[in-house]
Amino acid sequence: MFLPTQKVMRQWSDRKKRVEVPLFNSYIFVNDFEHRIPEIVQVPGIAWNIRLNGKPAILRQGEYELIRRFIETGYFIEANGNVEAFKIGDRAKVIDGPLAGLKGILVGEDKNQRFSIVLEGIQQAIQVQIPAALLARV
Repeated sequence: MFLPTQKVMRQWSDRKKRVEVPLFNSYIFVNDFEHRIPEIVQVPGIAWNIRLNGKPAILRQGEYELIRRFIETGYFIEANGNVEAFKIGDRAKVIDGPLAGLKGILVGEDKNQRFSIVLEGIQQAIQVQIPAALLARV
């Protein structure tokens, strides 16, 4: 099983606290055989498996490694399941830092650059705020 998480600051009425939350809300990744899906969804807390074109969605090894790289950077990451909701901007490449070499789509304003990578196998997008100085147009 793979449950990517990140630490975020949460505000309560009397305090702030850093808590660990799932990166993809309501997603847990399971590496198993397709014929075992009916058995897997019987586990308490699992409602269903994500399907694309009638087949189980697959998190490719490269996408798995990408998620791990994003988490390891320590940057704040925002996952968004509605890929079509993004305003498509310039394609960009990270030229320096822990994410150097990654390519994706820029969404956001000049002051708050957001770098977005679409994980095609599971129809999710990862966004991370990166200083504009670390980006170059592709």
